[in-house]
Amino acid sequence: MRVNLSIQNDKIIFICQVVKYPLKNSPLFTKGIHIMKRISMISGFILLITGTSQNVIAQYKYADDLYYDYPITYELGGSLGVMNCLTDLGGNKGIGKKFVKDLNLGKTQPAGSIFLSLVYKYAVAIRAEATWGIVKGNDNVLKNVKESTFGRYERNLSFRSTIFDITLVTEIHPRYFKKYYKREKLPRLSPYLLGGIGFFNFNPQAKLNDQWIDLQPLSTEGQGFAEHPDRKIYKLKQINIPVGAGIKYKLSPSFNFSAEFVYRILNTDYLDDVSTTYIDSKLYANYFTGEQLTNALLLNNRQYELNPTHTPEINGIRGNPKNNDAYFSFTIKLGFIF
Repeated sequence: MRVNLSIQNDKIIFICQVVKYPLKNSPLFTKGIHIMKRISMISGFILLITGTSQNVIAQYKYADDLYYDYPITYELGGSLGVMNCLTDLGGNKGIGKKFVKDLNLGKTQPAGSIFLSLVYKYAVAIRAEATWGIVKGNDNVLKNVKESTFGRYERNLSFRSTIFDITLVTEIHPRYFKKYYKREKLPRLSPYLLGGIGFFNFNPQAKLNDQWIDLQPLSTEGQGFAEHPDRKIYKLKQINIPVGAGIKYKLSPSFNFSAEFVYRILNTDYLDDVSTTYIDSKLYANYFTGEQLTNALLLNNRQYELNPTHTPEINGIRGNPKNNDAYFSFTIKLGFIF
């Protein structure tokens, strides 16, 4: 708009004139658009930061100070630790004892796992976990007490096996069964119990001439032989029952730290391929040939390695079928909460 001023006949006259400009091509319009875009971007960034900060604060309060704003959370994580076993092989002096009294700590091997948990108000968790580890046993650990082992040292058997298991367990956290109110702190430290069901795979092997030989196909105690109908070929994939306990500590709103012991109850005594008695080694020629026959003859009874004049005793004690084998793990876990 333009304004002109003129004087006619002693009168002041204002003349207003509207002038149209091409707005879109105006430098002023273009500059204004750029300014508005910058303002929008800055405003959006501020809102994003503010929203994220409020969310973190809310989660922090939820985890440390106040109450449950989400009844169900999830935890994804992994663990590192050790694994060991209780089988017929190895042990300590005497005829063999139950649990830790016959444990060989020197045979402890590495283990690890990954897991996913669904957690209800921190009190109860359902956890799926995949665990990998190794177990070993060897009668030569009894060398220093061989006079008191009733032939276990002279038996001279050994094994190793890789373990892979998948478990589904329930965790019970007693401290969280208490009802917590607003402004009341939740405990960071939580002892817990666990139990469930699992499926595991194993494969006992023995070392012969610097090679690891699978033992199950050799029927070292006559499994599957017509002469021993009561001895079935044992399966390398079986069910187990995991039970255990642990203690969990909340490092932050997003991370948990746990230490846990889990004992697997098994339905087999062949984790180490040893359970019952020796068989007549002449039977192997009825079922095996070639290398398999040779390995079966050398690995079913290894007392000859310590005593070359030893004569195998048919139906002599090779293991104790009254007690099934077991394996267990101790792990340190780190979990991410979401």
